[in-house]
Amino acid sequence: MTAEIGLFLLVLALCTALLQAAYLLPVRQIKPLLAPCLAPAAWLQALCITLALATLITLRLQSDFTVANVVAHSNRTLPTLYKIAGAWGNHEGSMLLWAWVLAMFGAILAMKHRLTDRTLAMTTCAVQAVISAGALLFILFTSSPFARVFPPTSDGEALNP
Repeated sequence: MTAEIGLFLLVLALCTALLQAAYLLPVRQIKPLLAPCLAPAAWLQALCITLALATLITLRLQSDFTVANVVAHSNRTLPTLYKIAGAWGNHEGSMLLWAWVLAMFGAILAMKHRLTDRTLAMTTCAVQAVISAGALLFILFTSSPFARVFPPTSDGEALNP
């Protein structure tokens, strides 16, 4: 169930990124409607990806061997610090970490938009959201860190199998 929560958080983050990206559509009536939503959407996206990364770390700490990422890059005897750091020590986890960095940058940018030209800041947030949406689409469709394994194994392979 925890892996599905992480997957749901990534889907929600993708939806918020697409909402922000809609600001770039060449429809004049849409910009005034979306402008107030850009900053909250950026914060929600950052929160969702932060919680998804925390979910992946939790799965590794619990040694949940129903998740492919945990099976392939962890085991029961691995020290706790390595279980935490190993969350981004593989392809799926590092992609999630990069998505987190993008989302945090977008949230900071949304917070600082009052200090610069408002139109430029909104457009920059929207362009950054397009990049985040691309990363999230890649994660969800090609390298999900929350993919399940059936049947579950009794132990994982190791940090570097």
